Amino acid sequence: MKMFQPYLWRRCSIRSPALGRMLSRYAMNGGDGPHSYAQNSSYQKGFVDVAKPIIEEEISRKLDIKHLSSTFRIADFGCSTGHNSCAAMQIITEAIRRRFEIEGLISQIPNFYVFFNDKVTNDFNTLFNSLPRERLYGAAGVPGSFHGRRLPKAILDFAYSSCSLHWLSEVPKAVLDNTSPAWNQGKIHYAGARREVCEEYVNQFAKDMESFLDSRAEELVPGGLMALLVPAVPATWDPNSAYTMTTENYLFGTCFMDMAKTGRFSKAKVDSFNIPVYFPIPQQFKAIIERNDKYTIERMEVLDNPGKRNLIGPKDRAAYLRAVSEEMLIDHFGSEIIEELFDRYTKKLEASPLFSDPDCDKSIIMFVLLQRKPESYCSAS
Repeated sequence: MKMFQPYLWRRCSIRSPALGRMLSRYAMNGGDGPHSYAQNSSYQKGFVDVAKPIIEEEISRKLDIKHLSSTFRIADFGCSTGHNSCAAMQIITEAIRRRFEIEGLISQIPNFYVFFNDKVTNDFNTLFNSLPRERLYGAAGVPGSFHGRRLPKAILDFAYSSCSLHWLSEVPKAVLDNTSPAWNQGKIHYAGARREVCEEYVNQFAKDMESFLDSRAEELVPGGLMALLVPAVPATWDPNSAYTMTTENYLFGTCFMDMAKTGRFSKAKVDSFNIPVYFPIPQQFKAIIERNDKYTIERMEVLDNPGKRNLIGPKDRAAYLRAVSEEMLIDHFGSEIIEELFDRYTKKLEASPLFSDPDCDKSIIMFVLLQRKPESYCSAS
């Protein structure tokens, strides 16, 4: 088996220091310590597990192997520190290899190359150290926001993103503006907020998804495939017997106001902070994709996430949230509040029979497989 040496590919760009600081806030906890993403991403692993047979089936059905070049390029947008990304890349490359073997084209199996993309502050060292020794692909790190272009034109044969696209490029500006009708005073998320706040989040998500789709359309070859796994919520659920990722954020937000009342920080500090994530309902997600004329939708469906049963108790659930949000929280509130904040959150989870039962989690996964149209078809569709 050929051994590949990974490297870090930095695509040069110019941006303001303020924008760079904003983008840097959202990296997951690095390393492999007790609060790391690597040790607390079993929930996200459920996305990979449930998608595995679907991705294998779609590669078998949709991938045109007779017109591939000698190098097959794949990118994972939002790879984090690699614990789940490496598993997904193994699934994709092995499925493609099997397709060649079934067709009797073993001698034509291409060389695989994977581009791992995430924020510039992502812990790529941990990712590279996580790469399996026995793998089919070479690897490179591509730092930068996936909401814009990251790779040369028409370089990718297959794009992938899992549990990443709910992260917004920024908090909607109006929700932090105390002169705006959408000012989200006393809350850190749109969950339980006024209609104007929700609309700002919806609009920001739509804008960011459009930018993501347009950017990937530039990077994919005509006929290239893209598999997306996006955290979502059903259109309705009974809050007395179920919860979703949005209601978890509401509960987490009450911890901030409790701490503000005790003087740990000011209420104004809470008012100037919102979590930049949005969980769409299936109809919203589908409508955004259908508005884009650069792809055909090859498959779209709602999946349950088995990873929620990996969070066996309130401490695991709080640790999962800490791994994805700690750096952002430290950036705004300082590191001295973190232990108390997550202790309060854990106790609130423990006090709720609803949040303590993973079967009450009605959050869903949207799976979509897109195929890049030839350029000549885009403007005509």
